[in-house]
Order: sequence, then structure tokens, then C-alpha cells
Amino acid sequence: MGLLGPNGAGKTTLVKILTTLLEPDSGRVFVNGRSVTEEPEKVRSAIGMAGQYSTVDGVLTGFENLYLLAKLRGVGRRRARRVADDLLSRFRLTAVAGRQAGAYSGGMRRRLDLAAALVGAPPLVVLDEPTTGLDPESRLDTWDAVGELVAGGTTILLTTQYLEEADRLADRITVIDRGLVVAEGTSDELKAAAGNRLVMHVAEEHQLDAAARAAARATGATPAVDRRARRVEAAAADGRAALGRALGALEGEGIEVLEIGLSRATLDDVFLGLTGRAARREAA
Repeated sequence: MGLLGPNGAGKTTLVKILTTLLEPDSGRVFVNGRSVTEEPEKVRSAIGMAGQYSTVDGVLTGFENLYLLAKLRGVGRRRARRVADDLLSRFRLTAVAGRQAGAYSGGMRRRLDLAAALVGAPPLVVLDEPTTGLDPESRLDTWDAVGELVAGGTTILLTTQYLEEADRLADRITVIDRGLVVAEGTSDELKAAAGNRLVMHVAEEHQLDAAARAAARATGATPAVDRRARRVEAAAADGRAALGRALGALEGEGIEVLEIGLSRATLDDVFLGLTGRAARREAA
């Protein structure tokens, strides 16, 4: 389950409530059938969590980090060693198991974080913006690790500012804004609800205004104009019919078009339409 929303929407607050770090002001919250206010210890035993920033101990080795957490979970010494070894193998960290975690790369530390969240085999793992601050290669490593967890039967609640991340990883997505759920569904369902977009590229910059007028007449929507790219884009609810009207309007204006077509809405379009804020700007 992907949880999306702009800064201040309530994502981290919800995560803190679900993980018993914050008491709700009202309402009832259950995790794995347990009330977070009445049975917080049972809730904590059913979840694992990896936050926005690495929480592994940089002085301890990778093995020692996982062994310590297993012991804190009440696992016996022999089994704790086996749990640590198994998780290190699962996340491709066996070769660096004896190295201090502080010397790990960003991607390796994040994989160790995910491994730590799995100590005790919790049925639910909460990942609060797990790839914040990672380089592209480390982000891909993290995505692969999350995909392996889901394939292995672990349920994951993922909050993220990166829409591509939610698009790739989440089976279902919930969008919240100002503390309220504003949309929910699969990525394909959300994109379908946002409709198609008419996109055209013109040959000359001075033709952009005329192209924008043609797009507005064809779609009935206010177009977005990118002058640097010489591109005009507008929501097109009726798709192919709007494309046909646009072609006629462009011909009537005598505009030379390099490219024109229909584009399916992206998750960025969905997010912007639902919250009225640019996701990338918020992430920056």
C-alpha cells in the first residue's frame, strides 16, 4: 500500500499513530486486529519499521546490529545468530557482515535497515520515505529489496514523495491531503480517472499561442504551455474526438506541428490534480 501526499498532509503523523509512537486525538485505529491504544505492545510485536533516515548503529557490524535486535525481540542466542545470518544473506550483505555499518554505502545501509525491520518476521512492515537522500543506484537497490519482501508475503505500508516509486512498487495507492483521503485505487485506476492529455509540439515558438488556442477549443480545458520545449498540453476527456478537433483547428490556423497525440495521465498528473500542488516541488 502506497501512501502519497504533499508535505504536511499527515503521512508521518499517521505512521506514528500506526506504530504507537503517537496517540490519536480521536477515532479508533487497529493494526493486525489490535488496537493501538489498548494493546500497544501487541501492535509493536506485529510490525517492523524503517524510517526516513538510517537508524542502524554505525559502530556495530552488520551482523551485530541484527543480532542485537533479535535479542531485544526476545529471541534466544543461537536462534538470534541464525536470524541475523539469514537476513544478511537475503539482503546480499553476507560479504560485509563483519564490517562496521558506518562504513557501508548508502544502499547497503538502507538494505540493513530493511533487514532490521524484518527481525522477528513481522506480518506488517512500515517504510516511511525509505529512499530519501539516496543516490539513484541505491534507490534501485532499495526498490529491488522491497519487491523481494512483497514477493515473499510481507505486507508493506510505504510512504513516499517519489511518485515513480509508488507507481513501481505499490499494488494500491492512497492519496491524502490535509489529513483526509482524497483518492484510493491501483495506479492504473487513478491514472484512468485522470483521463488522457492532448500533447502537441510546434515548429516555431511564435506559433505557441495559436496552438494553445486550438488546444483549448479542441478540449475545453486550459492548456499548459512549455515555451522552451515548444509544447502545448491539455486535458482531453474525450480522447480521440479531441485529437480530431485539434487537427482541424491547427490546420485552420496554419500551424506547423512536429508532433501531436494523446498521452495517458501520469501519477504526477493525478497527484497535481488531486492536491493542487507539484509533487516534485514539494520533494525538493
